[in-house]
Amino acid sequence: MKKLGDVCRTGSGGTPLSSQKEYYEGGTIPWILSGEVSQGEVHTATKFITKQGLENSAARLFPKDTVLVAMYGATAGQVGILRFEASTNQAVCGILPNKQFAPRFIFYYFLAKKDDLVAQAAGNAQPNISQIKIRNTEVPIVPLHEQQRIVGLLDEAFAGLATAQANAKKNLQKARALFESHLQSVFTQRGEGWAEKPFSELCDIKHGYAFEGEFFSNKGAYVLLTPGNFYEKGGYRDRGERQKYYTGEIPRDYVLNKYDLLVAMTEQAAGLLGSPILVPESDKFLHNQRLGLVAKKPGVPWTNAFFFHVFNTKQVRKDIHASASGVKVRHTSPTKIGEVIVAFPTSILEQAKIVSALADLATETQRLRTIYQQKIAALAALKKSLLHQAFTGAL
Repeated sequence: MKKLGDVCRTGSGGTPLSSQKEYYEGGTIPWILSGEVSQGEVHTATKFITKQGLENSAARLFPKDTVLVAMYGATAGQVGILRFEASTNQAVCGILPNKQFAPRFIFYYFLAKKDDLVAQAAGNAQPNISQIKIRNTEVPIVPLHEQQRIVGLLDEAFAGLATAQANAKKNLQKARALFESHLQSVFTQRGEGWAEKPFSELCDIKHGYAFEGEFFSNKGAYVLLTPGNFYEKGGYRDRGERQKYYTGEIPRDYVLNKYDLLVAMTEQAAGLLGSPILVPESDKFLHNQRLGLVAKKPGVPWTNAFFFHVFNTKQVRKDIHASASGVKVRHTSPTKIGEVIVAFPTSILEQAKIVSALADLATETQRLRTIYQQKIAALAALKKSLLHQAFTGAL
């Protein structure tokens, strides 16, 4: 074992001054950013600099087969191989090719060392793997033919794993889409006994209370619901450490009951507008402003569990979004939601049957999702295991 810096040359890139347009406009020199290193085989660049930019900055040209290691931020520890001559920014360390090492051997070795490098990275929010740490990393001195044997085995194994991962991810997407597809078909292929009416004829929607900010807390007996407690696909989201509580005096009219139906009237994140939740339990959650409490009108055939799904249909969400106002943050109101026309079975029994069937399907799709998520995790663990075996003489 020897330190990388004793057997390989390394270097980092640089960033030409962004204020100098001539360093970028019309540039033809590929300039790789740290986020692009995770491609593994780096064949293309999305950014380019000019010859002036290269000559007037710390940027440098790395030759083909340079192994790249991302050093900063969320991508720290990612490894790639440069398959064409290119420059990089300062967040990338380049390990230059030499006759002693096969580039893919170095690539796989630093892939195996990724967790170790990230663990010793400086900084919490933004990890920083310095070039010195990379140069001080000990690498095995192995005959070239043995390097090529190990690379050949890993290439073959990783190709098979990539195929298996792609299939598992595809099946995971199918499992996620299964429930959505069935939900939409319930409302587009409906049979007899259905009606269409605007929400205004079916329910009333009540604004929440403007609770005073001075009584917000990170702990307490009452959770202050916000749009952040809504999943984009509907449903209650526990925000964990970011959960908001309220410790001031509480108007009893704004303490919610179990299975109350609420709808988000502010889109704090994409897809939240019109998203519904059913309150998980009584006497714990508060009805905050910008959330609408949905209550059926007298004599209307209505179950909250069924109309929760109504709010999750594509057409209803589309109509709520279309009538909302605002550019950066979209807002709607009870009046605007009331104008949206919805379809529903006029039989409470039929609504209950649909809810039950959707619940069964949700359970099955969640089971499938769990299976494929476990497969993806197992394949990632197998990759790590193979890399460990490769560099401990066990492969």
